[in-house]
Amino acid sequence: MEGIKGKAILGRVAVGKLFYYKKEKRQVRRVGDADPGTELHRYEDAVRAAEQELLGLYEKACREVGEVNAAVFEVHRMMLTDEDYRDSVVNIIEGQRVNAEYAVAVTGDNFQKLFSSMEDEYFKARAADVKDVSDRLHRILSGQEESHGLLEPVILMAKDLAPSETVQLDKKKLLGFVTEQGSLNSHTAILARTMNIPALVGVPVREEWDGHMAAIDGETGTLYVDPDPETLALLEEKQACAEEKRRLLLELKDKDDVTLDGKRIKLYGNIGSVADVAAVLRYNAAGIGLFRSEFLYLEKNTYPTEEEQFAVYKQVAEMMAGREVIIRTLDIGADKQAEYFALGHEENPALGYRAIRICLTKPEIFKTQLRAIYRASAFGTISVMFPMVASVWEVKRAKELAAEVRGELESHGIPFGSVSLGIMIETPAAAVISDRLAREVDFFSIGTNDLIQYTLAVDRQNERLEEFYDPHHEAVLRLIEYVVRSGHTAGCSVGICGELGADTALTERFLRMGVDELSVSPAFLLEVRERIRGTDLR
Repeated sequence: MEGIKGKAILGRVAVGKLFYYKKEKRQVRRVGDADPGTELHRYEDAVRAAEQELLGLYEKACREVGEVNAAVFEVHRMMLTDEDYRDSVVNIIEGQRVNAEYAVAVTGDNFQKLFSSMEDEYFKARAADVKDVSDRLHRILSGQEESHGLLEPVILMAKDLAPSETVQLDKKKLLGFVTEQGSLNSHTAILARTMNIPALVGVPVREEWDGHMAAIDGETGTLYVDPDPETLALLEEKQACAEEKRRLLLELKDKDDVTLDGKRIKLYGNIGSVADVAAVLRYNAAGIGLFRSEFLYLEKNTYPTEEEQFAVYKQVAEMMAGREVIIRTLDIGADKQAEYFALGHEENPALGYRAIRICLTKPEIFKTQLRAIYRASAFGTISVMFPMVASVWEVKRAKELAAEVRGELESHGIPFGSVSLGIMIETPAAAVISDRLAREVDFFSIGTNDLIQYTLAVDRQNERLEEFYDPHHEAVLRLIEYVVRSGHTAGCSVGICGELGADTALTERFLRMGVDELSVSPAFLLEVRERIRGTDLR
């Protein structure tokens, strides 16, 4: 038996036969003295074919993992038409009079090296995306078929997996996967978590393991190859316990979110698209505490119109049937880039031009979104919150623009409901002046993901800093407690919508602080409900 350590994407167990996923080696043949006109025509045909393939992948991913996680394929479609990428291909074809396959391969390699060499973790992650796009084009130009079929249920192992490869694998036959490359924050890792597939990254896989029995222990981040009977029995017991726990948790889906001593907590769900509402309703959440509206922008090649946004917000409000829906206004920037915003390169994008800073300096975009939200509020209970606030003047200016929108709607006789206004507390500055900010808004929602990285000065996406990223750091918890106290003093309710809200090790502490609402990914609703119902605050 061999036990190899990696990094666990999902804390679950998988047991089964290993299958070594070997990608066909890309043979790039340089053909000189090619006709540029013919090769450019072939290239354009390949781009159109790739767009159709990616559209199919996007639609499949929407059905299986929701629009938020399918957005990566929209990013790939945008890369296909990126001017810099296309200019490079065209320049090589025309300047060197070579075949399109060679021009695509060289361009892909150059762009991949460029992204890989960047210090910013977001751009480093794009190296895998540009490789995926280039490989797709090369395959189409070479006339090769795409195949990802699995003949039987297996644990798949590979040097690496692209998001498109992950989505195309048959989930019924994919027990888990293990890769040598990749990070815990890659698109592939995110898809694995969403698809609920046990997976490890950072494991040096070997082709000779193909066909051997193996087990993934997601709790310890270990791959066991040819596990002995005792280890196998232990892991199978873990697997059975996890399934039984899930069955028992399902019995809580219609239970109240009330502590043993009678304190009622609002347990909300976080969503990124209409597709995610089904899970929120399935587990009977009290509302939606975070609707990440930026994914409406990330999925498109240009700004979504007021009508497009209104249709989505209205549908979510109607589906929630009177339960509160809190929409976070546009939070583009940092690791969420939309090319058409033309934000430009920044040395430190996490501290740069993003979220409320874009909205206040591009009021025409902001007001379009606000109009859509206010119009949708006539069809349900909608609240709005502004992200990345650091100063009181930002809130006042955002409120002024919201008032302008209400005035415009009234003047045109367009109905809208009563909309509560809140802000996200995710900068230490906002936390420290939360006593002043509380006088301006109806509610706070603490975004713990950014609050942690800004408080600790640790990039949460940098895998080299994982040991320094401490979500339970006392400085973070004290800031949260101060925000709760400040908010309540001014009559402002306080919730938590970041990942820390789903950390059941902290649930009791948050409830003792007086947090009014916890908003978590739908997959964690039942676990948090169980923890709330088992807490006694007396």
